[in-house]
Amino acid sequence: MTIESPGEFWKDYELIDSGNFEKLERFGRYYLSRPEPKALWDKTLSEDEWNRTVHTHFKAGAGFGKAGKEDSGTWERLRKMDDQWVVRYRGEQPGLDFSLRLGLTAFKHVGVFPEQAPNWEYIYRQTKALAGKSAGKDTDQTARDRKGISGRPKVLNLFAYTGAASLAAKAAGADVTHLDSVRQVVTWARNNMEISGYDNIRWVIEDAMKFAGREARRGNVYQGIILDPPAYGHGPDGEKWKLDECLFDLLEHVDRILAPVDSFLVLNLYSNGYSAVLGETLVRQAFCLKTGYKDLECGELVLRDSFGKNLPLSIFVRLRR
Repeated sequence: MTIESPGEFWKDYELIDSGNFEKLERFGRYYLSRPEPKALWDKTLSEDEWNRTVHTHFKAGAGFGKAGKEDSGTWERLRKMDDQWVVRYRGEQPGLDFSLRLGLTAFKHVGVFPEQAPNWEYIYRQTKALAGKSAGKDTDQTARDRKGISGRPKVLNLFAYTGAASLAAKAAGADVTHLDSVRQVVTWARNNMEISGYDNIRWVIEDAMKFAGREARRGNVYQGIILDPPAYGHGPDGEKWKLDECLFDLLEHVDRILAPVDSFLVLNLYSNGYSAVLGETLVRQAFCLKTGYKDLECGELVLRDSFGKNLPLSIFVRLRR
């Protein structure tokens, strides 16, 4: 099991301090403080130092943190700032470069989960390698184009939110399908694609389980699949999603649409009750992993504040076939 965090090369993000159930972050030129249930320790900086630094503070509603109900709250402005602004991710690897429009939402989120940067690096690296293999096999790309075959790896991003992982795959040369059940965040993701200078991502507003099952019945396969499911959620037609009850079934569907060779899977989980070992076991059982795969790794994604405190936020499982 490994522990990974964003690299210092990402200049537009920084976790300044954490503690007392809060975190102080810099996104581009703005400093935000937000609730963080996992920051069980004391802050390093004083309250006065936090207040002198921060542009806005999120004040959670009474039900914040309850299972299945991340209650809304309000942002209290302490210094002048824009309602929306743009940050840039320039990755460790050449060519991994995209922009994200951020904004203050009623659910404490701003449009990006910065601890996911190591997953973006992995997605870019694996997609780039697959694109290189495809290019080596395409002796007559003109003929392939006439048949409507791109030769590029197909990557499916489920529960795709505002699309950072989709952009990482696109930057590496993939044909990307971006799926989320919420129309507003798909619109947000499309805007992120446009300001990043990319195009031709396929947008799908649908329930992830329904889509994966239909793709399996049609025999469609992908060379990369990314899953970042919430603990609870609803599809566009009211379909109910509960992680504990639905995840294993979804992974079994995904096993059928992930190419049997030269492919990768990234599973990310935020649920407090899930460990990296549990995630790895889920993937092993859903994919019947005994032989026929190159690599399986699991670990935690953390944010490390400027005082060296590690804030664990999610677990990941990555599979290569």
